[in-house]
Amino acid sequence: MTVLIAQPQHSLKGIVIDKHSRQPLEFINVQVMGLSKGAVTDANGQFAITSVPPGIYRLQASAIGYQTNLTPEYILSGKDLYVSIEIEENLTELEGVTVTSSPIRRNIESPVGLRIIGLQEIEKSPGANRDISRIVQSYPGVGFSPIGYRNDLIVRGGGPSENRFYLDGVEIPNINHFSTQGASGGPVGIINADLIREVNFYSGAFPGYSNNALSSVIDFKLRDGNMDRNSLKATLGASEVSLSSNGHLSEKTSYLVSVRQSYLQFLFDQLGLPFLPTFTDAQFKIKTRLNAYNELTVLGLGGIDQMKLNTKADDEDNQYILSYLPKIQQETFTLGAVYRHYAGAHVQTVVVSHNYLNNRNTKFLNNDESLPENLILRLRSVEQDTKLRLENTSSFRNWKINIGANLNYTQYTNTTFQRVFIRSGQTYDYHTYLGILHWGLFGTINYTSQDERFTASLGLRADANNHAAAMKQLSDQLSPRLSLSYRLTEQLSASGSAGLYYQLPPYTGMGFKDSHDRLINKQLSYMSVSQFSAGLSWQKNNMFELTVEGFYKDYNKVPVSIADGIPLTCKGNEYGVVGNEALASTAQGRSYGVELLFKWLIAQKLNLASSITLFKSEYRTNKESEYINSAWDNRFIFNVRGTYNLPRNWSVGMKISCIGGAPYTPYDVDKSSLVTAWDAQAKPYYDYSRYNEERLSTFAQADIRIDKTFYLKHCMLGFYIDLQNITASKLKQADVLMSTGVIANPEAPQAERRYNMKTIKQDSGTLLPTLGITFEY
Repeated sequence: MTVLIAQPQHSLKGIVIDKHSRQPLEFINVQVMGLSKGAVTDANGQFAITSVPPGIYRLQASAIGYQTNLTPEYILSGKDLYVSIEIEENLTELEGVTVTSSPIRRNIESPVGLRIIGLQEIEKSPGANRDISRIVQSYPGVGFSPIGYRNDLIVRGGGPSENRFYLDGVEIPNINHFSTQGASGGPVGIINADLIREVNFYSGAFPGYSNNALSSVIDFKLRDGNMDRNSLKATLGASEVSLSSNGHLSEKTSYLVSVRQSYLQFLFDQLGLPFLPTFTDAQFKIKTRLNAYNELTVLGLGGIDQMKLNTKADDEDNQYILSYLPKIQQETFTLGAVYRHYAGAHVQTVVVSHNYLNNRNTKFLNNDESLPENLILRLRSVEQDTKLRLENTSSFRNWKINIGANLNYTQYTNTTFQRVFIRSGQTYDYHTYLGILHWGLFGTINYTSQDERFTASLGLRADANNHAAAMKQLSDQLSPRLSLSYRLTEQLSASGSAGLYYQLPPYTGMGFKDSHDRLINKQLSYMSVSQFSAGLSWQKNNMFELTVEGFYKDYNKVPVSIADGIPLTCKGNEYGVVGNEALASTAQGRSYGVELLFKWLIAQKLNLASSITLFKSEYRTNKESEYINSAWDNRFIFNVRGTYNLPRNWSVGMKISCIGGAPYTPYDVDKSSLVTAWDAQAKPYYDYSRYNEERLSTFAQADIRIDKTFYLKHCMLGFYIDLQNITASKLKQADVLMSTGVIANPEAPQAERRYNMKTIKQDSGTLLPTLGITFEY
């Protein structure tokens, strides 16, 4: 006799409140998207939808006189789930008409360049291992590194230093462990995906509250703790083991907390990689609803990183990386609080936060630490930012007005010993302390027409600081932006945006000193980019979306290296530090292209997306020089990915990615072979007179993921297999130039001695299998 164990079912409970009055609403229809189940709220605004099978769901709340609200995705697993939904009055809605909301959402301020990433993609994207940076890399306009092991964000031809990140409205300095100081990339994300509700990814038309971004803004929306039950979740992922919990501390306070410990060093050791990263991180969120009109959220995020060199993997393939890669130790944390006061049509927000980064890099020639004279680099750098942001948002029928101000104080210290070779060998040995006060104002006016066919957003920012004369006037950094959208038919919309955005040079450059202990980059200005984008969006049945967007980015006053003539926007995709050199704000750049995206969504079944980006990215050192290819000029990016849910809680997913070959620069063999030059940085020098004249070949790879979930009475047990690069595709890179360590002419004067050189073939790419296990109680 066969015994069948029925899958447990649970309840979706919650409350619906008016977004402005904060009062509970009765007679609101709440539906589970993809299921023929729903409920109506009672006099206290409460609802309960029973007998719901486990899964990932959206809820839709609707009523005559209110705007239909489609919630973010929620996971219903081992226990009942409690959800709070806010809806707004619809003063323009025709009486008796109820509109069905689309899961493909738009934003008045950002009608183009905004992608909203839900839990289905976060949890099950093939090849991403729940790392947001890798998930974003499958979206239009976002490049990826075929070499692997890093997740730098290269958005619309811009560099990895041009992105900004927010966590529930609190700015965080970076989202990666072992981040490159002065940029943002690294090998693995620092944010635990178990705590994320959804992600707003802006590749253009950035929101008014954000500043210091030229290419993208990523705003992470964290979950609220379950006000109904406490739960515990353990996850064994690709690179770490994590433990998280969420629930409530009282009737008014909810919490989220997680701790993760990596075992990435063991994986890298087994793969024979030249470095062994170890990390620990933790984060939390506590949200207190003080009363119906006031709420306080306190959150924190921290990480401890240590990267050692795997000298056992000193085979020929790894000699190049081992020769120059430093030991890295980092500690980073963010602590922030968000207070909101709801006063009818007006909402006041206060955001206070403190960011901290302690970065230490050490490098010895030939990794021999026994001799003090072998020291090439010793960097000890601390960045601290204390931030205050005040906002007020007011709604008046068709209008919404947001105004605000921010005040930041930065402390930057740097103690550096560094050997360099420009025209001759030099040594930098200095200590820097900077205290910089920043201030800014911003405002946005949004308008929606009576029939909701037309929307417009007009905004203005202004930023300044007291570091240098070129940065002190708000009027010198005025940042206007305009967005328009018009629904041509019920299915077709046209949208566009234009804006001017500013970003500070990295603190590593602002605090750099020469061999005479003098700050030599005081003349630097804010970088800027003028962005223009326009597109068409076609939607049908809330299931299909086809968008075409064109963009143009015009860069100005970009810091360029005086030593090699390369702008900082073309650097930042390697470990270490970017910007610690003599700079001049003279470089210009441009990036332009077109993006095509197709999405097909079937609730509870299918999530399919395909995109292709054709673009060009180039720069010049000043107004008189010619444009040449930037480091990110891959010319095209293609992605297709999909996840399909099968019966019995199985799901399968696949992603195919293809990217054009990146340009590269040949080596300067003559300079690299000099003993004094090689010993200064332990890696070859490029021939910058031939910058990016060569190009790598196109690279493509495929990833597959299979999930199986078991839902028991009070718990959930999930397994997944993620196979990255199942085709074991390899990228043929230019041969690396290396020193043999043997001096060819020992009888020559010291400045003329040269090493015998050799070349090492560089082929990157391997099949990377991962088994993940998740348990939730």
